[in-house]
Amino acid sequence: MKLSLTLAFLSAASSALAFSPLSTTNPTFLSQQTIESATTTTTGTSSALFASRKKQKIVSRTTWAEARGIASETPSATAVADDESNVFTNEEGLKYVKLTSGNSSADIYLYGGVVTSYIQNGVEYIAVRPDAKMDGSKPISGGLSHCWPRFGPSEIQQHGFARNVEWSIVSVAESSVVLEMLPNDYTKAMWDKNFKCTFTVTLNDEQLDTRMNVENCGEDSFDFQAALHSYFTVSSLDNLEIVGSFAGKEFLNKLVGENGEMQTEDRSVITIAEEYDRVYKGVNDPVLKDSGKGKQLNVLNTAGYEDTVVWSPYGNEGMGYNGFVCVESVKFDPVTLAGGESWVGDMSLKPEDL
Repeated sequence: MKLSLTLAFLSAASSALAFSPLSTTNPTFLSQQTIESATTTTTGTSSALFASRKKQKIVSRTTWAEARGIASETPSATAVADDESNVFTNEEGLKYVKLTSGNSSADIYLYGGVVTSYIQNGVEYIAVRPDAKMDGSKPISGGLSHCWPRFGPSEIQQHGFARNVEWSIVSVAESSVVLEMLPNDYTKAMWDKNFKCTFTVTLNDEQLDTRMNVENCGEDSFDFQAALHSYFTVSSLDNLEIVGSFAGKEFLNKLVGENGEMQTEDRSVITIAEEYDRVYKGVNDPVLKDSGKGKQLNVLNTAGYEDTVVWSPYGNEGMGYNGFVCVESVKFDPVTLAGGESWVGDMSLKPEDL
């Protein structure tokens, strides 16, 4: 049974402080200035550029990258190509798919089914925290990370299990990939439902498109929540404005009091100068404007995702707080899916010049 708005917020508020953001997949994230300066380096000097990384991001296709000036695509000696020409293995043993289209590229890890990189014309838009583990020992902290079938704390583990299981490849091409997650012993032990999730990522010259499809393959209905816990790069939080239909909307501020507090937003432009953990119900049109990059990133939620969470661990140097912000695409109220039915969540990222 679908929960009402009031019940959903009360449920969230009762454990608000237990909400903890999760992360995605670039072993680190680069500012535009770093990427631009990197384009003038040679392969011999690229190691100096990435010396600060504990685990260097693995990349491929040297000729493709050099031709487009994407220095962060310089391949590590440990990047191993699999049978498919655009499936690789990082130095910790995790497989990922690299998509390319024109001057754009994207990396998608099978562990967690998470998009960890989206580069267009030399600018990286997706962040992975510097403290992220890229070896499968825990969910990747960064990228477009799945929260499914739960968002936040629940009767099963935090944010569900989709972010820490291996997804399989259904099909892969130069600019698109379809991943699949099915029940296994691990998922059944905590959530014994007959489901099938497919995640499709498609890259073109203008934008990155994602589609999460959830199918109930059984006879009994089940409830779920869904979210993309999206990490986006910023040149600096001082340079960031998040615009959208925020003004007049109620939100749950999970950092006020013991259980959070419902508040009303009086701003149409969100700026971040403190720690943030806020659930904006009924807002699904955020745009990130970064004056340092001279770019804006349009987060286009065209199906399924109805709400937005803004999260920032402001001041946490270990997480690299000043290089990213989480603006998450969320279906907060549980979806009830009858046997044989399906649900779709569509989210696209479209960069533009300011």
